[in-house]
Amino acid sequence: MFFARLFVPLHPNIYYIGMKTRFLSLCMCLLVAVGLRAEKVYDVAYYGIFPNTDADVAGLVEQMLAKVKAEAAGKAVTIRFAPGRYDFYPGNAAHREYYISNHDQHKERAVGIAIEGYQGLTIEGNGADFVFHGRMLPVSVVGTERCTLRNFSIDFATPHIAQAEVVQNDPEQGITFRVAPWVNARVTENGGFEHTSEEWGMRPGWGIAFDPVTRRIIYKTGDIGTPVHQVQQIDERTFLAPAWRDSRLPEGTIVAMRTYERPSPGIFVSHAKDTRLENVKVHYAEGMGLLAQMSEDVTLDGFSVCLRGDDDPRYFTTQADATHFSGCKGKIHSVNGLYEAMMDDAINVHGTYLKVVERIDDHTVKGRYMHGQAWGFDWGYVGDEVQFVRSNTMELVSREKNEIFVTKIENISIADQQSSLGENVPGYSHGAKEFVIRFTDALPAEISEADGYGIENLTWTPEVYFAGNTIRNNRARGTLFSTPRRTVVEDNLFDHTSGTAILLCGDCNGWYETGACRDVTIRRNRFVNALTCMFQFTNAVISIYPEIPNLNAQKAYFHGGKKNAIRIVNNEFETFDHPLLYAKSVDGLLWKDNTVRHNEDYAPFHWNNSSVLLERASNVKIENAFYDCGNELKQVKLMLE
Repeated sequence: MFFARLFVPLHPNIYYIGMKTRFLSLCMCLLVAVGLRAEKVYDVAYYGIFPNTDADVAGLVEQMLAKVKAEAAGKAVTIRFAPGRYDFYPGNAAHREYYISNHDQHKERAVGIAIEGYQGLTIEGNGADFVFHGRMLPVSVVGTERCTLRNFSIDFATPHIAQAEVVQNDPEQGITFRVAPWVNARVTENGGFEHTSEEWGMRPGWGIAFDPVTRRIIYKTGDIGTPVHQVQQIDERTFLAPAWRDSRLPEGTIVAMRTYERPSPGIFVSHAKDTRLENVKVHYAEGMGLLAQMSEDVTLDGFSVCLRGDDDPRYFTTQADATHFSGCKGKIHSVNGLYEAMMDDAINVHGTYLKVVERIDDHTVKGRYMHGQAWGFDWGYVGDEVQFVRSNTMELVSREKNEIFVTKIENISIADQQSSLGENVPGYSHGAKEFVIRFTDALPAEISEADGYGIENLTWTPEVYFAGNTIRNNRARGTLFSTPRRTVVEDNLFDHTSGTAILLCGDCNGWYETGACRDVTIRRNRFVNALTCMFQFTNAVISIYPEIPNLNAQKAYFHGGKKNAIRIVNNEFETFDHPLLYAKSVDGLLWKDNTVRHNEDYAPFHWNNSSVLLERASNVKIENAFYDCGNELKQVKLMLE
């Protein structure tokens, strides 16, 4: 702190630190003046923002961003932080009304660093530690082009998850647990357990149990109930929950007690183009680590959702996915990341189906967002290509002669409220749930509200490259991909993902997340002991699992559509159980040159005893499965038409 105060700011680029430094700074300013330096650098100290002061910097950061934006006038600039801790509180922060895909839709959010409308902005953190208080959205990147975030971390002073240690597990008396030192616990008036801090309170109903030594999720637990609605307080941090009985939790077990609320991600990217995140770490967020929607070209290099190291006393990171991409296009490039201890996927890529709720005329329908956490944001624009799917069988609607019906949006407008921005403008659908969409071509007669149809936007679908990442000790799944464009998943380590390591999905009935995968390469990955717990979609280490209510009535296939559309080659599987691959409604699948090593780390328990289980699969080729024990492929069970 004393050292920082020696810097007396004279200008964003000039500091008085002796005559020599002053001369060098003056020379630098002269270079700028004569146009020899294209990018301008702003040090946050010039705006009174210093690290390690315990002071709230949220208001100062908001003022700084406004001033720099006005002065930069669209030119490339870098905003530079000094190393150290910066604290952000909601009271003086920017407040924004954002609608964020796959999150709880709140009227307003306090935003720590609101980056809006910039072109060519770089935030250089220099290892800065951004710590947030209360309930906040730490960083938003909205309506930007060529924005880079670099070299900083995001955390909260008090996470909204109550970490506890099982002190005693008595089958008759219940579980006695001790909360971590940072947990502000109390007993409510009606006797329930509550975790509170500042303006929020959390009463957990569920939890994830971690082994205290390995930090892995305990075998055969998954989502456990935490009935703490009636507790007895023993001392300041210790409680007895008589109704909590669970023999799977030995003394010493660490339980992350939680709700399913997800108010805000750590970083929100929306209507942005060419966004880069380099060496950015999210240690905790109450929603996802990163949520990007309606954005083009996102690069993550060294982006991580991770603990603060091996000696971090916490066992959890984010409340939901590490990274999530909803309705994006261009390329998603995610490399060299560490994703651990989060409560869902390392990456989830998908679009959103609108449900047809009314056929207005032969060119026009009314479509509606259906999931409670996916509405209020743009769905499409004039000129976007779309196609239609039957919800019951997940088959695409065709023209005559079985040609898939693809058309374009001629006009789209909000049906359930007025837009303040006008139509076809990024952000026009602010808060909307229903749209009236007119298409350039006449619709097939079958499309109506009667039988259940979804609309898929094909324009807003991305290519994905996911490589060199480590995914470990997390809840539910490793990765999830639902995009028709080229997807490459290579050279990753999936270490104890607890559920399925890789999922190819598609669902127009519950989550309403598009869509079919047409070109997927999964190669040179290492899978270590997935499927230690049962969650949704956990039929095998790699699950190709679209939600199809009436599979028997399906005539076409959902995934694939060509020879070797999905290629699983040269991977290593280390597993204690049998299921390796499950595939449903796939046309064109190659499994080749994969090595399987069985271990005895856990007892096999999965209901699926087949190494490869296929349901309605066509053009499948399986060859060269290498087993270190010399055994042949245990069983290939085909469940075809």
